[in-house]
Order: sequence, then structure tokens, then C-alpha cells
Amino acid sequence: MRSELAVKREASATWQRRAIEVMPGGVNSPVRAFRSVGGNPPFAESGRGAYLKTVDGDDLIDFVASWGALILGHARPEVVEAIENAARSGSSFGVSTAAEVELAELICSLVPSIEMVRLVNSGTEATASAVRLARAATGRPAVIKFEGCYHGHADAFLVRAGSGLATFGEPSSPGIPASTTAHTRVARFNDLDSVAELLADGQVAAVIVEPVAGNMGCIPPLPDFLPGLRSLCDTSGALLVFDEVMTGFRVALGGAQGRFGVRPDLTALGKVMAGGTPGAAYGGSSELMRMISPDGPVYQAGTLAGNPIVTAAGLATLRYLAEHPGIYERFESAGAECSLRLEAVLSEVGLPGTVSHVGGMMGLFLGIEDARNWDDVSGLDQDLFGRFFGAALDRGVMLPPSPFEAWFLMEDHLDGPLAAALDALADALRETAE
Repeated sequence: MRSELAVKREASATWQRRAIEVMPGGVNSPVRAFRSVGGNPPFAESGRGAYLKTVDGDDLIDFVASWGALILGHARPEVVEAIENAARSGSSFGVSTAAEVELAELICSLVPSIEMVRLVNSGTEATASAVRLARAATGRPAVIKFEGCYHGHADAFLVRAGSGLATFGEPSSPGIPASTTAHTRVARFNDLDSVAELLADGQVAAVIVEPVAGNMGCIPPLPDFLPGLRSLCDTSGALLVFDEVMTGFRVALGGAQGRFGVRPDLTALGKVMAGGTPGAAYGGSSELMRMISPDGPVYQAGTLAGNPIVTAAGLATLRYLAEHPGIYERFESAGAECSLRLEAVLSEVGLPGTVSHVGGMMGLFLGIEDARNWDDVSGLDQDLFGRFFGAALDRGVMLPPSPFEAWFLMEDHLDGPLAAALDALADALRETAE
């Protein structure tokens, strides 16, 4: 039996009508429009701990977690206090601050492959800048990405991957000349043969990968995949770039590279490292990073890069994680519990599906039995997920509004809210199967 929570959502619907008049689709990022799940999107009023409060007065247990940025929880007191203190002193100066240095030092101490780091404003900036650096360092034009992996909206990354073993990129958005993506090559996640084929001509500057795919659900790497990429890059002379915007400080304190023991040449960071504020970074060896201006010829700049609000939130978050390393064992246990519980319900009600998790990242795939790459995931049942999403929302659980997005745990989930959410999600699956 559904709860009566947010059945009408009248206030959100009113705001959405107003938003549509002044913003494309009524949103500032496409997935927020709920196009893949239907219905009107809720508008947030506030957040506290594991809960998101909407303008309709609903309190939703939140697994969006600002798309993974909020590893501790909404309005975490330590982070709020740090932001407030920074804002009282000034939000931006245009010159360096001590906090920028402290955050850079902390990142370098925690991430295995990073000796030097450059702070930027978004994950898109971080990945685009890392690839520019890789091209400059190698003198090569081509980049390999993986079908289903998202690295921001820079032109070179927005390519349509074909259904063959590996394809060369075609622009997937109007406004991108074919010449811009002519050097972007697309391989299969968890398929080393597809990568080797594209490396063969010696023209690849970088292989960029989400070490745990998070933009086609949550797909872990097969045991030999990341080590295999490292070996292929070493042999070919290409640089290995980990896009850890999502996995950095989330799947382990040292990120995916710390968890899996594979060191990339360059790393892009975001989300958790900025504590829920708009900040990101990229880094690598001192030799590579000293190619960045003003030390070297590779230009990249940003007016608000390393601003006091971001550095304060990032320092508060990363210091907490470093001081409480046991949080990652708790995330691992909670992710395993979620997977076992949801898979048991899928079996109980006879719904085809599979669940995956890596630490505090999760993925639920309805309509398929395996999820190793985009070929698998592209066959999931989007209509089935839409019904499940609506049933979960009506029971007070906010999931990412797309079957192709990962779910995220926050520390504030780990006690009572997680148990309540799992009960609600189990009931939502049972309703979906009716």
C-alpha cells in the first residue's frame, strides 16, 4: 500500500511551471527534468543529514547526495561551520590563500599518484585540462574513452559510441564540429582487446576512464581491467587518466587508485573533494604538472579556482574522512547489505535485475541479469525503472531520476535512515512487479 507522501506535489509543480519559462527544460542540468522517469521533479527546500526536504513539505531519504558530492550528509555541521567562517572573511580574492595550499597538500598526501595538483571549478574543467596536458606531454592527438563513461560536457568527450567492438567518435550533440571529435576513440568498458585495437597506431595521447563506471549505473572494473589498462598504456606510450570525480575519496580514502592499487598518470577529482561546493582538481607527477602555466607552456586558468568557500568545505570534508578511516568499512558493509536485500526481493517477486556496489556507490539494473559494460546496460528496462522510481518516491525515497545513474550512500544514512529506506525500496519493487 502506497503512502500518501507527496501525491500531488503542488508547490513543486508550480515552481516547475515557472522554471520552464526561464530555463531550458526548467532545469540547469538535464537529468533533473525527470524526463526518463516521468512526472514533475520535486524542488528542494533544504537538506539535513540523510533527508532532503521539498517545497511540498516532504522529507525524502536521499540517495542522490548531490550526485555523490555529499559523502557525510546534508548540512553537515563541520562543513557548514567551515563555509560560514570562510564566507565571513570573503568569498573570493583573485590572489592565493593559505587554505588553497593546505587543500593541495592534503590531496597530495591522500591520493597515491598525485605529487602536484591544480584546483579548478568543475569536473568538466578537470578532465578537459588533464587531456590537454596529456596531449602536450605526448605530442599525440588521439584520446580513448569508454562507451557509457561520462567525463563532463567538453566537446571532445561528447561522442556517440557505436555498437561495434570499438568505434571512432561522432559528435553526439549539435554544435560540435566533427573535426573536434575526430581524435576521440571509443572502446568498451571492461574489454582490454577493444583498447589494444585503438592503441595500435601509436597516435593515442591518453586513455581516460572512470575506474568505477558511475554514469551507466555503478559498474565495477573486472579484476584485470585497470591493471591491463596500465600495462597497455605503458607499452604504447599513452598516458592513463583516471576520472575520479565520482570515485575520489568515495570508494576509498585514496580513491579507486588506492582501492585497486593501480596508479594513473593523471587524475581528475571533484564532488567529495569540494564537500558539496563547486570545486574540482586535476593532478599527477611533478614532471607532468610543471608543464602547466606558469611553470610550463600548457595554459589553463580560472578566476574562481581555489576560492575560499570551496577550499573550506573541501578541507573540512577530507580532514574528517582522514580522521575517520573506518567510515569506508561501514560503507562497504552497508553497500553489501543493500545489494543482498534488493537482490533477494528481485528474486522473491520474479523481476529480472541485478544490483552492484563499490563502497558507497550502488547501481540497480532492472530487466538485465549482468552489467559489465554499455552493451549490457543498454538493454535495461527503462519503463520498469520509471515505475520503480515513482513507487520509491511515493514512499519517501529519492533516487537518481535515471536508470543510468549510480546511487550514493552518505554517512548519515548508515543507521536508522538506511534500514527505513530498504524497507521502502523493497515495497516499491513488490509494487513494480504487480
